[in-house]
Amino acid sequence: MEKGILYGVGVGPGDPELVTRKAERILREADVIAVPDKGAGEKTALRIVEDLAAGKELLSCPTPMIRDRERLDRCYEEIAGRICALLEAGQIVAFITLGDPTVYSTYIYVHKKVLARGYDAQIIPGVPSFCAAAARLGVSLCEGAERLLIVPASHQAADCLDVKANKVFMKAGRAIGELRDLLAERGLLDRASLVANCGMEGEAVYPRFADVEDGTGYFSVVLVKEPEEPAPGREKQEG
Repeated sequence: MEKGILYGVGVGPGDPELVTRKAERILREADVIAVPDKGAGEKTALRIVEDLAAGKELLSCPTPMIRDRERLDRCYEEIAGRICALLEAGQIVAFITLGDPTVYSTYIYVHKKVLARGYDAQIIPGVPSFCAAAARLGVSLCEGAERLLIVPASHQAADCLDVKANKVFMKAGRAIGELRDLLAERGLLDRASLVANCGMEGEAVYPRFADVEDGTGYFSVVLVKEPEEPAPGREKQEG
């Protein structure tokens, strides 16, 4: 029997209309849809594609929100083992994940383990949350020679503020207060904006991060624009 294929499918940030045509095709062709579950029954990715998943066999993949690497690795090993059993039986498995599978996703750890066991695994890109957030704000992420730095907000973000680049702080919900204080200290608060739950129920858009109160939720993206440098020769002319 021919072995099945695992697809890591990015379903975008929240708006079902941002699911790509390729992702839609893969989900329709899949025999089983693997659904990450971070606990408390929260299955955000599944809600985005619930119409495409209707009638499909669902494989629950518990992925607790902890920082214990050994425990997480055991979870990923168990998920990979269950998926490989399905692939051995010739089934097509689509593992859905928010945004894009290559950007801070749970899927990528399972992807590596499935490949290491000798099975085929492929990645289907999706719209990243920070691209959708920038579009919602009506701003660019980077222009000309500007650089872009993507940071997980809850993991020692302070040192990243010294890098000369526009910055994206992802999953900033729990770190909102600390991040706001850091930006204020560096004089960057007025150059920051936030989108919470982009494309989801409860979406909130703040062109001014200074207007944000605590409690925006886990799916919060903060964009920080690097201060513009004076044009060459301007300082000399003004002096």
